[in-house]
Amino acid sequence: MSVSKLPPAVLSFKQFLQRQKVLSLYRNMLRTIRQVPDDADRKYLRDWAREEFKRNKDATNQDDIRMMITQAQNHLGELRKTLALAGC
Repeated sequence: MSVSKLPPAVLSFKQFLQRQKVLSLYRNMLRTIRQVPDDADRKYLRDWAREEFKRNKDATNQDDIRMMITQAQNHLGELRKTLALAGC
Protein backbone atom coordinates (compact mmCIF):
# COMPACT_ATOMS: atom_id res chain seq x y z
CA MET A 1 0.00 0.00 0.00
CA SER A 2 1.58 3.27 -1.09
CA VAL A 3 0.85 6.51 0.68
CA SER A 4 0.92 9.74 -1.29
CA LYS A 5 3.39 12.31 -0.03
CA LEU A 6 1.32 15.13 -1.49
CA PRO A 7 -0.83 17.23 0.81
CA PRO A 8 -4.56 16.48 0.59
CA ALA A 9 -5.43 19.74 -1.21
CA VAL A 10 -3.02 19.75 -4.12
CA LEU A 11 -3.89 22.11 -6.96
CA SER A 12 -4.26 20.77 -10.46
CA PHE A 13 -1.94 22.24 -13.07
CA LYS A 14 -4.78 24.40 -14.43
CA GLN A 15 -5.61 25.67 -10.94
CA PHE A 16 -1.94 26.38 -10.28
CA LEU A 17 -1.66 28.46 -13.46
CA GLN A 18 -4.85 30.32 -12.62
CA ARG A 19 -3.55 31.04 -9.12
CA GLN A 20 -0.32 32.41 -10.59
CA LYS A 21 -2.34 34.63 -12.91
CA VAL A 22 -4.37 35.99 -9.98
CA LEU A 23 -1.26 36.67 -7.90
CA SER A 24 0.43 38.41 -10.82
CA LEU A 25 -2.67 40.52 -11.43
CA TYR A 26 -2.78 41.47 -7.73
CA ARG A 27 0.87 42.53 -7.75
CA ASN A 28 0.40 44.54 -10.95
CA MET A 29 -2.67 46.22 -9.47
CA LEU A 30 -0.75 47.28 -6.35
CA ARG A 31 2.23 48.47 -8.42
CA THR A 32 -0.03 50.58 -10.60
CA ILE A 33 -1.87 51.99 -7.58
CA ARG A 34 1.49 53.17 -6.20
CA GLN A 35 1.65 55.59 -9.14
CA VAL A 36 -1.52 57.44 -8.04
CA PRO A 37 -0.31 60.90 -6.97
CA ASP A 38 -2.91 61.71 -4.29
CA ASP A 39 -2.30 59.95 -0.96
CA ALA A 40 -5.99 59.63 -0.08
CA ASP A 41 -6.88 58.20 -3.51
CA ARG A 42 -3.93 55.82 -3.36
CA LYS A 43 -4.98 54.54 0.08
CA TYR A 44 -8.60 54.16 -1.04
CA LEU A 45 -7.62 52.19 -4.15
CA ARG A 46 -5.12 50.02 -2.28
CA ASP A 47 -7.70 49.18 0.42
CA TRP A 48 -10.32 48.49 -2.25
CA ALA A 49 -8.04 46.13 -4.19
CA ARG A 50 -6.95 44.26 -1.06
CA GLU A 51 -10.54 43.88 0.11
CA GLU A 52 -11.76 42.62 -3.29
CA PHE A 53 -9.02 40.01 -3.57
CA LYS A 54 -9.45 38.98 0.07
CA ARG A 55 -13.22 38.73 -0.30
CA ASN A 56 -12.87 36.38 -3.27
CA LYS A 57 -9.90 34.31 -2.09
CA ASP A 58 -12.04 31.25 -1.30
CA ALA A 59 -13.77 31.14 -4.69
CA THR A 60 -13.57 27.70 -6.29
CA ASN A 61 -15.86 27.88 -9.32
CA GLN A 62 -13.54 28.14 -12.34
CA ASP A 63 -16.03 30.18 -14.40
CA ASP A 64 -16.48 32.68 -11.58
CA ILE A 65 -12.73 32.98 -11.14
CA ARG A 66 -12.22 33.60 -14.87
CA MET A 67 -14.90 36.30 -14.76
CA MET A 68 -13.25 37.96 -11.75
CA ILE A 69 -9.86 37.87 -13.49
CA THR A 70 -11.37 39.56 -16.54
CA GLN A 71 -13.03 42.22 -14.39
CA ALA A 72 -9.78 42.89 -12.51
CA GLN A 73 -7.86 43.16 -15.80
CA ASN A 74 -10.45 45.68 -17.02
CA HIS A 75 -10.12 47.71 -13.80
CA LEU A 76 -6.34 47.64 -14.11
CA GLY A 77 -6.52 48.78 -17.73
CA GLU A 78 -8.83 51.65 -16.82
CA LEU A 79 -6.56 52.71 -13.98
CA ARG A 80 -3.53 52.68 -16.27
CA LYS A 81 -5.39 54.74 -18.91
CA THR A 82 -6.47 57.26 -16.28
CA LEU A 83 -2.93 57.59 -14.96
CA ALA A 84 -1.58 58.02 -18.49
CA LEU A 85 -4.12 60.74 -19.23
CA ALA A 86 -3.22 62.46 -15.96
CA GLY A 87 0.44 62.36 -16.94
CA CYS A 88 1.55 60.22 -14.00
